[in-house]
Amino acid sequence: MNDERLTVAHTPDGTDGPRPAGYRPEPPGPPDQSDRPEQPEQPRRRKRRGPGPFTLLLLPGLLTVTGVAAFLALGGLPDPWPDDSDSNTSAGADIDPSYVPWLRKAASACTVLEPSVLAAQIDQLSGWVDDSDELSGQKGIAAFTDSEWRTWGKDDDGNGKSSPRDPADAIMALGRRDCSLAKKVTELRTEGRVSGDLVELTLAAYAAGPDAVTEVGRVPAGAKTYLDEVQALLPRYEALDREDSGGGAGGPAGALLTAPVSPLTITSPFGSREHPLTGVTKLHTGVDFAAPQGAQVVAARRGRVVFAALTSAYGNRIVIDHGTIQGKRVETTYSHLSLLGVAVGQTVEAGTPIGRVGSTGLSTGPHLHFEVILDGYYTDPRPWLAT
Repeated sequence: MNDERLTVAHTPDGTDGPRPAGYRPEPPGPPDQSDRPEQPEQPRRRKRRGPGPFTLLLLPGLLTVTGVAAFLALGGLPDPWPDDSDSNTSAGADIDPSYVPWLRKAASACTVLEPSVLAAQIDQLSGWVDDSDELSGQKGIAAFTDSEWRTWGKDDDGNGKSSPRDPADAIMALGRRDCSLAKKVTELRTEGRVSGDLVELTLAAYAAGPDAVTEVGRVPAGAKTYLDEVQALLPRYEALDREDSGGGAGGPAGALLTAPVSPLTITSPFGSREHPLTGVTKLHTGVDFAAPQGAQVVAARRGRVVFAALTSAYGNRIVIDHGTIQGKRVETTYSHLSLLGVAVGQTVEAGTPIGRVGSTGLSTGPHLHFEVILDGYYTDPRPWLAT
């Protein structure tokens, strides 16, 4: 589109400047008015007794549009689906579900600790990244040095190796270390030598050492930065402190499981062992619980039965799919049963009877072989089970 435009320029004496194309001059007026500038005809004004159509119809709309635009510019309506990626956990924070039972188990070693405190510590120490600091020699998600690991490290998950790079071992070692510090500061506070919150004193002792806490009788200045950083992360992990019995589907990651038999008497733990019948040393993929022949076996969590049949090694075996929790599939298995009480496709609740203890398959006597499979990998069932 041709958008050429000319602007009319008026000279001081009233003569014309450039004119647009097609311009036609007005005919001259009477001779006696030739020296007077031509006055445009003034339109007759109509007197209005009230608001006109513009005011009644258009102006309110314009005001509304303007108000909405200003409101949105200031933030507008709250998002009905807020981005909670930086909010808390577990629901909140994106923790590998396999870590959660170990956090709970480690914290249960003393009354001062909560799982959220351990989780916040690990977040501050490593951001949950299993890496090494070449300068300090710290390794794994709990940032242990070799000398520290010799004091606190154990093979807690029974896989045949004690390592700060093993998340389960690292979490349990951090719990032991913190509980030891908590015991010391509790004694100091009981003796009146220090004052303050026990959790804060424990974290301060971790950062600066028990002697520094004892010297000033409270949280020392050198530990305040660490303490503030850990406390700022705590809200992300508060959900870890609220235990779930495992009765609901799709519950928070790491929800504890209901005991499949009662009482829970372990005869063979998870980990490497020599099979009592075959003599082959390999990973024992679950936990063996002692139980009499015919004892009731129940589902450990709500889910759907995906396998229920006789196998050569496991005997009568049931597999229950409990769904996806934070992107990881959780399944439990029940083997060597004398009786299958459910069928494939059936939905069960936590505590629903599913079978009876037996000694079918490769078994030396009546017991329940119980497994927890996390995203296709066997994991130690013990920290998942409610005691």
